[in-house]
Amino acid sequence: MRRIGVVTGSRADYGIYLPLLQDIGSDPALDLMLFVTGMHLSPEFGSTWELIEADGFRITERVETIVSSDTPQGIAKSMGLGTIGFAQVFNRERPDLLFVLGDRLEMHAAAVAALPFKIPLAHIHGGESTEGAFDESLRHSITKLSHLHFASAKMYADRLRYMGEEPWRITMSGALSLDNLRRIALMTREELERLVNINLDKPPFLVTFHPVTLQYEQAQWQVQQMLEALKDIGSPIIFTFPNSDTSGRVIRKEIEVFVSRHPSAVLIDNLGTRAYFSLMMIAAGMIGNSSSGIIEAMSCSLPVVNIGDRQAGRVKPPNVTDVGYSRDEIVSGIRQAVSPDAREKLKGHVNPYGDGHAASVILKKMREVPLDAKLLQKRFHSEEHVLSPVEA
Repeated sequence: MRRIGVVTGSRADYGIYLPLLQDIGSDPALDLMLFVTGMHLSPEFGSTWELIEADGFRITERVETIVSSDTPQGIAKSMGLGTIGFAQVFNRERPDLLFVLGDRLEMHAAAVAALPFKIPLAHIHGGESTEGAFDESLRHSITKLSHLHFASAKMYADRLRYMGEEPWRITMSGALSLDNLRRIALMTREELERLVNINLDKPPFLVTFHPVTLQYEQAQWQVQQMLEALKDIGSPIIFTFPNSDTSGRVIRKEIEVFVSRHPSAVLIDNLGTRAYFSLMMIAAGMIGNSSSGIIEAMSCSLPVVNIGDRQAGRVKPPNVTDVGYSRDEIVSGIRQAVSPDAREKLKGHVNPYGDGHAASVILKKMREVPLDAKLLQKRFHSEEHVLSPVEA
């Protein structure tokens, strides 16, 4: 049996992984090793490791990373703690192949710790760009540490090749999270109302605003501008928690004050994958700067108001309206998103992130790829059209 390790650090990446975890768990040729870290283990963020066990998965190891600080020093310390913690874990438990996802600091810590143990890394969502966050650097660093790549769109697969990754290491799988839309039984409106404890007679807005880590000094002003735009929206508002990034607690505090003054607004620490997708199907729109608005929302024909620079550089489907940080720009974007024909215009458009069959593509590759010296020994792949004569 191949021992397949998976690193999960938050409710967001766990929801993305879920179809793959299910398929690994049901494959007799594979043994799932689940390494749980980051926000999952923090009571402040809902202790979401409990949901993992409730779904029937066994946690192989827990790796504490979060310190009680969202300052630059606190974030850097969390990265160091993660590297130390994963080094200790890999000394005890060594998977044959380790999956990491995206650009989070705990993913980077696991990738760095795996390097001296010669553990092959498989990276999901490499080649993408989030120009407003220092996570951009972490993502590309993980790419160079990784041995297999599963890209969510053609542009990102091409970018991985331009970064010098050998083509045989790159698989265009599509976005794994879209598999959930084919597999999950959606909740009824009544079930959702009981979960979030507000009336949903009017379609709600889903709002997630994460810190823009290259602009963390402006976090308070940025979230205040968004909340000013939402003040008179006249519909239920469901906020989800910001990430444990620099100034994340500043954003959360401002949202908590807003919710305390608006009875039709609620802040949820963890909706869970099923409830989140169910709300996306009935929502009036999404507002904020979450990647879910860029990747998954198009498959729900859901209009999205994408605020600021955090998602700059990503492939944007036609459901996304980019706006700046000011109240007036956000209000204008919301009006455009909820116009009577907004959803109608989205019908017939294809999601550039795939059709919801990524798990089977990834599973096939992980079963068939030889786990040998060739996989571990990376070579820089160059092509004539990549480098100009001057750069060469």
